[in-house]
Amino acid sequence: MYERFYNLRERPFSLSPDPDYLYPSRVHREALGYLRYGIEGHAGFVVITGEIGCGKTTLLQTMLRGLDRQTAVSRLVNTMLDARELVEAVMLDFGLDPGQGRSKPYLLRDLARFLVDQRMAGRLALLVIDEAQNLSLTALEEVRMLSNLETEKSKLIQIMLVGQPTLRDLLARPELEQLRQRVTVSYHLEPLDVDETAAYVNHRLRRAAIGAPLQWSRDVTDVIHLHSEGIPRKINVIADAILLFGYGEERRVIDVGLAKEVVEELVTTGVIADRSASPAATSAASGELVASMASMPVAAGMSAPAAAAASAPAAAAPRAPSQTVTAVLDRELQSREARVAESERRIAEQQRVLMESYRLLRDVREKPAAAAQPAAAPRPAWPPSRPAPSEQTPGRTLAPRIADESTSVHGFSEGRVLSETFWARLRRTLFGAGKPVVEDWRY
Repeated sequence: MYERFYNLRERPFSLSPDPDYLYPSRVHREALGYLRYGIEGHAGFVVITGEIGCGKTTLLQTMLRGLDRQTAVSRLVNTMLDARELVEAVMLDFGLDPGQGRSKPYLLRDLARFLVDQRMAGRLALLVIDEAQNLSLTALEEVRMLSNLETEKSKLIQIMLVGQPTLRDLLARPELEQLRQRVTVSYHLEPLDVDETAAYVNHRLRRAAIGAPLQWSRDVTDVIHLHSEGIPRKINVIADAILLFGYGEERRVIDVGLAKEVVEELVTTGVIADRSASPAATSAASGELVASMASMPVAAGMSAPAAAAASAPAAAAPRAPSQTVTAVLDRELQSREARVAESERRIAEQQRVLMESYRLLRDVREKPAAAAQPAAAPRPAWPPSRPAPSEQTPGRTLAPRIADESTSVHGFSEGRVLSETFWARLRRTLFGAGKPVVEDWRY
């Protein structure tokens, strides 16, 4: 969409968990360190939690990419399962066939045999459960029972639970006391701070750039951090919308004005929450209102609460529900694409005219005007000049001359000799032999 306009290889703020775009912030480096320690130290349970969109899945993808071939991994992403379905899902992801209608003891026996074979081959078996907060209590208890598959020295399987903060609340319940005691590594991902947000945005722009990367100013990244609260997924949503709006308005330089305009649009459409509606912002606004009321004279006959109600801005009224986010964004995108298409059409027409002018100019240079066209024959002057007396043919009689003149004047070209006219005879009688009335210029 906007990749070619900004010289990008791909969209830098895509919502897909791409390990190539993982920004090594402090919390992500620490989380990766805990994960490696849990795997290399053969810990029983590893628990990683974080807010929605904090990069848990991207972190998990990065960790799995770094594993060698001596690790067999079973990763579950759909956790709306009961206890039996959980065992079957683990077996399927390890490449085992649970069969049809087999009892649970047979499934556990086949799974235990597989794990023993992996240990004897010097391989590590790792079970990763993403979105673990959706597991039921019975499913979590079944996970704990899987951790009982062990030898005299170590566990046959390592289990990693990744989920939202509610997973910590779930593990704190009394029913899961035994599971909680087996957790040896636990880490909670915190949101990015202001400096890390600026570094995160420019890191992704550099990773996706083809040539010279874009560099967003600190004012722009501060606006993004304010409305994203440092959560990477929200940062991606706002930054991607900024690039989209900038592409629609053909603005190659991203400034703070464009960032604020995009944020207002996202707040209006409900894509992100309005920070001004948060409890802290509301209390601050209430304090400012009380302070301004204290310095304001109260109208006669009006109490302070009534004056406050009268001075409240009309914007405090509840806003009408906005249209759906998808419809609004689609409309905006279509209008911007239409403007860009019209601009490209005009540019193409200008290029065509310039190329045609260049071709004509090249033809003129290659073929000079003198050689391009042969010289036209000169047109005879009119009226024709009369020949001088010395140029007349001597000894020519009048009659043939008159005959020739008559033939020339009247258009006869067959050589017929016409009789002498009355006026010719009269002129010859009165004035003698002189010039004919009509003189042929050919003689």
